[in-house]
Amino acid sequence: MNLTDLAAYFPLHQPVAIFLLVLAMILLCPLVFSRLKIPMVVGLIVSGIIVGPYGFNILERDASFKIFGDVGILYLMFLAAVEIDMFHLKRNLGKGLIFGLATFLLPMIAGVAATRLVFGSSWSTCLLISTMYSSHTLISYPTISRFGLQNSRPAVIAVCGTIVAVLLALLTLAGVIDAHESGGFSATGLLRMLIFMAVYALVVGYSFPWMLKWFFRKHNDSVSQYIFLLALMLLGSLLAALTGLESILGAFYAGLVLNRFVPSRSALMGHVKFVGNAIFIPYFLIGVGMLVNVRALFQGWSIGWVALNMVAVALVTKWGAAWIGQKMFGLTAVDRRIMFGLTSGKAAATIAATMIGYSYGFIDEDVMNGSVVMILACCLVATLTTERNAIRLRMELTKAELETEGEQKQGAFSRQLVAVANPVTAEGLMRMAVLMRHRANVSPVTALFVRTNDDAAGMAMGRNALRAAVATAVASGLEVKDIERYDFNVVNGITSVAKENHSTDIIIGLHRKQNVVDTFHGHIIEQLLASIHRMVIMTRCFIPVDTVSRLVAVVPDKAEYETGFKAWVERLGNLASQLACRLIFMSYATTGVFIRNILEDENYAVRYDIRTIGSFDDFIVASADIGDEDLLIVIGARKGSISHSSDLDAMPGYLQNNFSRHNVMVLYPEQFGG
Repeated sequence: MNLTDLAAYFPLHQPVAIFLLVLAMILLCPLVFSRLKIPMVVGLIVSGIIVGPYGFNILERDASFKIFGDVGILYLMFLAAVEIDMFHLKRNLGKGLIFGLATFLLPMIAGVAATRLVFGSSWSTCLLISTMYSSHTLISYPTISRFGLQNSRPAVIAVCGTIVAVLLALLTLAGVIDAHESGGFSATGLLRMLIFMAVYALVVGYSFPWMLKWFFRKHNDSVSQYIFLLALMLLGSLLAALTGLESILGAFYAGLVLNRFVPSRSALMGHVKFVGNAIFIPYFLIGVGMLVNVRALFQGWSIGWVALNMVAVALVTKWGAAWIGQKMFGLTAVDRRIMFGLTSGKAAATIAATMIGYSYGFIDEDVMNGSVVMILACCLVATLTTERNAIRLRMELTKAELETEGEQKQGAFSRQLVAVANPVTAEGLMRMAVLMRHRANVSPVTALFVRTNDDAAGMAMGRNALRAAVATAVASGLEVKDIERYDFNVVNGITSVAKENHSTDIIIGLHRKQNVVDTFHGHIIEQLLASIHRMVIMTRCFIPVDTVSRLVAVVPDKAEYETGFKAWVERLGNLASQLACRLIFMSYATTGVFIRNILEDENYAVRYDIRTIGSFDDFIVASADIGDEDLLIVIGARKGSISHSSDLDAMPGYLQNNFSRHNVMVLYPEQFGG
């Protein structure tokens, strides 16, 4: 068989062969290009060039690349929105809007001037080409995510600025096309689009969270939850396209409105990242490479001259916008380079503008080829700049963390013991424990089932509960120790394992009252509180914890004098941060000051309110506002402790009579030194 015969088999058309080759590229690119000190993103784009129709023509850009590539860019924008901590986003929203205007206006103004002077194009063509300069794609965002920098200031500002710049660029592009078709600028068309945008934002913003909460409460299966989340992302993108917006904006907006339902330390977030980084995003990057016609550079000086001008204007103006942002916001040089790296990549919106411009006759073939070369150059510069400076920023942040290691939060080293017995509640208990952990906590979590007899049915139920708890912890990326213990009573088994494993927190299901003589806590909890003075957390949620709207904590007087005061405030801070929901404290005036100091000193990224109460009656009045989607958290106190009072003795009866069908957590802090 000669080379001519071999060439007849290419490009590949057999679906299995195509998919196998793509998977091989996704697998081998990180291994090969990492040895050459080339970022994986660049490696995937270069691989697409090599195997694409303008390379060795091994693969053609068929429907599979169109489908997976389109979903890949949507997934990239969705992931960027889901990973952002909403607290950091709101805190940097103003800066992001200003930077977005800068990174749109500077390339737009410079692009119009350069295109007019260098190419002598019409004003419509100048505006269209300038939308290529002003828009950008978060092509290097996977690098930021890989280094855990998605909530750093430059990353949040750049992501927010991206939406502003892309939205304005697409509106400009739509205006140019509308003016071309109607013979002039139409204010009516622009107003109609703005109205559609407002309606779209309201419909998606209110309906998507409602639909997701409804589905999550009906279905606990992680696969079903992921599929539904992906379906909402695609629906948001489709609705945006039907409205006249770009679908990538719809994916990003869907990610923002669903952000709080995907905690960063959850199995669902693990599924979102895994599927995106394994399939969709690499497919998109390979597809971008397949568009690049490197040979066009060698077809004449005209294309090279056009490409050189376009690359220079695109990169210089984006760097200028990042420099302006750095000076205005008081950022460092590394922050500036991160912002430049994230906003200098070109792909989705730029490709769309190129194709539209060529089809309408605004640009000729030289400019189209030059824009494709610009896309390649900008992608290379963006990924290399982001990779290099992400490493530097990560090192700076890690150094700062090490310097304050002696002042680390207590919660960073907490060791949790989750006692389970019922498969129905085991997953919820473990999920609550995971969400209350500090992000830096790498200590293993212990899942425990204590049996007091050899009853086969009870043993089977307990072991199923243990397996469910372990699976939840493992899916969240935690190391877990599962223990089945035989003991003469449950309390003795829990206290023994807690002491053997140096557990700081004991999480257990809240007792369900069985009869009129039964107490609210039940005899097991009462014995446990008497036998061990470490933190005990009892919880009961009728809805998935990640769909909770608010955390409402009731704090007794003099709670700040207890040994475990700071620890439980940090646990609630962790929980509110993971759930991205509001945290409300009902506390006495002096105690509220100490709570505020802890949250601010430890830089917890949470929205919180401290509402002052003067007596138990004030709580009774305020509790009428607690709804079915809230989690009521009662901070208890063991008898004989400083913060114990007759009000706390009355609390169990009040909860039983008025909150038997509400989500409740009762937390007893560590007292008497544990």
